[in-house]
Amino acid sequence: MTKDLLAALRPALVMTAMFALLLGIAYPLALTGAAQLLFPSAANGSLIERRGQVIGSELIGQAFTSDAYFHGRPSAAGKGYDATASAGSNLGPTSRALADRVQADMAALKPSPGAPVPSDVPPDLVTTSASGLDPQISPEAAYFQIARVARARGMDPAALRQLVADHTETPLLGFLGEPRVNVLKLNLALDSMTRSGANRGQ
Repeated sequence: MTKDLLAALRPALVMTAMFALLLGIAYPLALTGAAQLLFPSAANGSLIERRGQVIGSELIGQAFTSDAYFHGRPSAAGKGYDATASAGSNLGPTSRALADRVQADMAALKPSPGAPVPSDVPPDLVTTSASGLDPQISPEAAYFQIARVARARGMDPAALRQLVADHTETPLLGFLGEPRVNVLKLNLALDSMTRSGANRGQ
């Protein structure tokens, strides 16, 4: 009876072990190797380096608070942009706490005179995303901040408008998604522009 049971179980055990090795080890290793070979940046988290040091990822927003930088969306992930606590605020449209926070944020923002957008505060500057980690804002939200950044850095607003235009990503295939600006990449380009101007004596 025992021999018959073992004979009946042997094919199942062999198949289990084979698929565990194939799908649990060989397949993940093959995909990891292919990703590292074909898409090394994306496979390693789309990290951004400066002077040999990782300063962030293209996929995760950061909290910029200085007037000299463009700001991203508010974040409800942990204490803000915490990748280990990705989440929205879960506050509904009738929430008094949400309404009070949005009103306070709107009052703290000032429109950029001459920006090619309405003077109304762009919604993404006062609302959080579902993940709390969005690294992008709309072009309108970037243009809205130009006067503040130009004032803080003593720059020509027209140069900043061109910088935003140059860093505006278009929808995939022309219709998938919305135009967007990666805040970290925009601020890095802003720093580079400022250093270049200083080096030229501007």
